[in-house]
Amino acid sequence: MNIYKISKKTTFIVYLVLDVLFAGMGMGVPFFCILMGFPVGWYLAKRLTLDRENRSNVLNEILKYALYTSLFTFILMLVIWGPVSTMLLDPAADFVNFGIPLILYDPKISFIGWILLMIFISPFLQLLCTIFASNVTLWRLSKKEDDR
Repeated sequence: MNIYKISKKTTFIVYLVLDVLFAGMGMGVPFFCILMGFPVGWYLAKRLTLDRENRSNVLNEILKYALYTSLFTFILMLVIWGPVSTMLLDPAADFVNFGIPLILYDPKISFIGWILLMIFISPFLQLLCTIFASNVTLWRLSKKEDDR
């Protein structure tokens, strides 16, 4: 069975399941989701370059699909960390014993930084990993074609 011939819908459903699983494995921290950007970028580049006539649109398609995967992780992080962010409105909230790293001066500022990292920066890092891996794959594929 050729994994590059699987339908786009099935591939995206597999990605959704894996992304949810990896977010759960990280207990809400999308570290494994970010790392999954590397094989996703590789897969996108290999799959989209199978069609020889579609070479001009490969980079556009890679960016589009990388944005889709990152958007799903963003929505997943909103679902996980959005309700927790209501602690900012509670004057009696205990940020010290919440369980996040308190690396900034104030526990409330550390909590705000943590929420921003989880919801916004992590999906962006996943986008960067996917685009980087796909560009490296395209570079390697073009190098192989040049050697032939």
